[in-house]
Amino acid sequence: MQLGLGFWGSKTLLSAVELDVFTDLAAHGPCDGETLRERLGLHERSARDFLDALVALGMLEREDGRYANTAATDLFLDRRKPSYAGGLLEMANARLYEFWGGLTEGLRTGEVQNEAKTGGDFFGALYADPARLRQFAHAMSAISMPAAHVMAERFPWERHSTVFDLGCAEGAVPVQIALRHEHITGGGFDLPVLGPVFEEHVAAFGLGDRLRFHGGDFFADPLPEADVLVMGHVLHDWSLDEKKALLRKAYDTLPEGGALIVYEAIIDDERRQNAFGLLMSLNMLIETPAGFDFTAADCEGWMKEAGFREVRAEPLAGPDSMVVATK
Repeated sequence: MQLGLGFWGSKTLLSAVELDVFTDLAAHGPCDGETLRERLGLHERSARDFLDALVALGMLEREDGRYANTAATDLFLDRRKPSYAGGLLEMANARLYEFWGGLTEGLRTGEVQNEAKTGGDFFGALYADPARLRQFAHAMSAISMPAAHVMAERFPWERHSTVFDLGCAEGAVPVQIALRHEHITGGGFDLPVLGPVFEEHVAAFGLGDRLRFHGGDFFADPLPEADVLVMGHVLHDWSLDEKKALLRKAYDTLPEGGALIVYEAIIDDERRQNAFGLLMSLNMLIETPAGFDFTAADCEGWMKEAGFREVRAEPLAGPDSMVVATK
């Protein structure tokens, strides 16, 4: 019953993000329910139940009738903080919540259930709207940041001098790597429209002299040359043949001794433990014509087929793991 009605709690949190509950409390501090209700513009009928449901769900605290953020929601759901992780939740609320209602149809037909189902083009509209594009890029940073921190610490960057992140969005991964390793240069590769978003993010960290943007289509255009190439939450968007083509292209681009890092919500090899990875693969059914997530063993096999001589898998943070291949 908890799982079957899990969308109740999910939508309550998503609406709280949309209504800026956590940002408001971070800005104004703890306050009583009536004051908060008025500031948020909520109807009096269910405002108390809504706020107390957030308390029961562990998203808010309440003491002496005054509501406040928890330590986690203050850190991750205050949109004014650089640690804000709500961008992905905003996208889930605006798009995925509705489209997942078509999962049964998708399972029966194998067809996407997003804007493309009714002739729309999510990415076309997204890339044409600078504000939405920035929000999307920020959402991608939010989902990649935990993995980026661990990757920056655990990978042997001292053996390499350059890195390019393929499908970089605003460049969160190369920024975190460059912040920890002063000798590293490189940048990010993505569609040209993301150039200004990348450059703004990099400049905010004072890394414009070390990280640059390389615009292009990784299927149609040459990849930038570097000692290390990174593909994060990229391969799962594509069919098996397209996955293999991208891995082969990375192999051909890398120098001898160079490395490719693929990180995703890698499904455990027994396909029993990483529920997030399996659900993400269902999300690829909703969102893409042929994409799917995969196990570490799958990825290692494709990398060896592409020509890489050494491959290994390593957990990162949360549901994410990386598979590292050396040429």
